[in-house]
Amino acid sequence: MNRIEQTFAERRASGKPALCAYLCMGDPSLTESIELAVAAADAGADLLELGVPFSDPTADGPVIARAALRAIHGGATLTGVIEAAAAIRARTAVPLVLFTYYNPILVSGEARVIERARAAGIDALLIVDLPPEEGSELRAAAAAAQVAIVPLVAPTSDDARADAIVDAARAAGGPRGFLYYVSMTGVTGSGSVDLAAARAHATALRARSGWPVLVGFGIDGPEAARAALGAVRGEGPDGVVVGTAIVKRIEAGKTAEARLASVRDLVASLRAGLDAG
Repeated sequence: MNRIEQTFAERRASGKPALCAYLCMGDPSLTESIELAVAAADAGADLLELGVPFSDPTADGPVIARAALRAIHGGATLTGVIEAAAAIRARTAVPLVLFTYYNPILVSGEARVIERARAAGIDALLIVDLPPEEGSELRAAAAAAQVAIVPLVAPTSDDARADAIVDAARAAGGPRGFLYYVSMTGVTGSGSVDLAAARAHATALRARSGWPVLVGFGIDGPEAARAALGAVRGEGPDGVVVGTAIVKRIEAGKTAEARLASVRDLVASLRAGLDAG
């Protein structure tokens, strides 16, 4: 059982949902991102998404796009993020998900990225713009290295498309990660979300696939997290992803100490809210 499977098994056994925290690595620096990631894990995040800054995002809203631009100007690269992941892995056992667009992987070389990710202790790759019809060699390399590929399913994905997305992940034969259900059409942090509808879609996806499902986009605090999960635990999604709210805290912080405290406080409040039901 890999770290991701173990995490979801433990969460199910405890009756508590999983909390996944996203950080744009390199904002404000890779060194500080390491500390922020470890702080998020210590404060209660069950999984960490380590965002690779990219110049032309299609899914990330203005808050994360600004963070990516700051990180790029600061010299953050895919290689640097993977090296930072290794430093994080040395300090925490929580699953690490490398969140990226496909272009940096293509430029660096698929096999090379997978091998570096495996060596760094990264458990999965989430590639925002990789459709199920593409990336067969990448998926095969990831499977051989026991690195999961996390599929994304959107509200616009009908049942046939959702099945194709899941089937592509299964076909490679690698470790199972989780499904990321995008709660809205649009970009991160772009406005209000019908979390009841997102919960219903994610619940149906969980039933169809048999995989753990996390809901992302639009989760900015404990109340939204609870709304995305529903009142009856165990019957809906397995957890939530929080990204923009964390990145906002980092953007607003005036000092490294303030940023660390703010991220720790937010994650702790999310953890407490989720555990309280």
